[in-house]
Amino acid sequence: MLRARDLRVSRLGQQRSATHGSGRCSALSRYGRNRTLESARSTFSRTRKESNINSQASKLLMSFSADSALEYLQRAHTKNRLAHAYLISGPVGSGKSRVASGFAAALNKTTPEKVLQAQAPDVFVTEPASRSRRIVMDQIRALQRALQLRTVSDHRKIGIIRDADRMQTQAANAFLKTLEEPPQNSLLLLLTALPEALPETIVSRCLSLPLRFSSAATLSAEEIELLRLLCASAEEKSRGIEKAYRISQGIQSLLNGIRDEIRVEHAEALKREETRYRHTTDGVWLSEREDYYKAVTESVYRERRGRLIETLFLWWADVLRAKVAKAQRLLQNCTEATEKVAAQLKTAEILKRLRRLEEMRDHLNTTAQEALVLEVGCLHIFC
Repeated sequence: MLRARDLRVSRLGQQRSATHGSGRCSALSRYGRNRTLESARSTFSRTRKESNINSQASKLLMSFSADSALEYLQRAHTKNRLAHAYLISGPVGSGKSRVASGFAAALNKTTPEKVLQAQAPDVFVTEPASRSRRIVMDQIRALQRALQLRTVSDHRKIGIIRDADRMQTQAANAFLKTLEEPPQNSLLLLLTALPEALPETIVSRCLSLPLRFSSAATLSAEEIELLRLLCASAEEKSRGIEKAYRISQGIQSLLNGIRDEIRVEHAEALKREETRYRHTTDGVWLSEREDYYKAVTESVYRERRGRLIETLFLWWADVLRAKVAKAQRLLQNCTEATEKVAAQLKTAEILKRLRRLEEMRDHLNTTAQEALVLEVGCLHIFC
């Protein structure tokens, strides 16, 4: 009995040992699989991140000059391979309007000046006109009706939408139907400095034609002053809060000067109209003109503010070009400064600052307080 009992205990111990060992091996196996999965996920995440960085860098570094874009469109027309819609994008000064007006003029045998002034037959130009610089539903409806009209002789019906990213959501949805079912013998040219602000449904239905900034483009006084501020900041070794705050204050000072300049100009125009028409019109008309100039003041201010923000994009695009050893620079006079900034940052960090700049630009187009948006944005971009 004793031996049998000892035998049973011995077998039980062996079973427990085997079970425990099996469990430990199973746990080790699971641990190994988990480590393998974690490693795979990490590799995938890193690869995807690098792919996103390379994709964003390519978008910034690969583009047409205005002349080469115009030649490309003319060749496509000659070979009868013209698309029904083109998205012509690029920063301020890249020549978007020159490409669109030049090509439309060549197609319909007119002049670029008449195209830009909306005086060319069968060429219809739509652009932001409201106080908030938005393209509204009524404007898109008017363009759709115009594209349905008969053409003069053998002309092509051409619709040009300037600042296409300013379309309201409803207007963009309505315009999508025109892209999906374009009128016969029509051509649509969408111009924008912010293609990423357009709905993907619109972008995917257009042939993209990105333009690069032309060094021959004329910069405004405030844009030149902003570049001086950025070049001076590049000489500083620190990238602290104080530096970001100074840049923010500098931008706000430039914007205040722009707003004051526009207000004075429009106030003088209104005063001339009041003097001229005071005795020939009623007070209602003058009141409406006052409201009109208020709306135009805000619209022009937003446009010039947008140009100033685009100058920041040009600066950071040059920093990226310096980082990847791209010889050609957009801002020739800032080459040394952008190279210094590039030497302090990794490519991923430069792209992160570009994304922060995009966020700041988007927030400026909301009802958020302008000064606060600029201060927070500059902290993320320059700190």
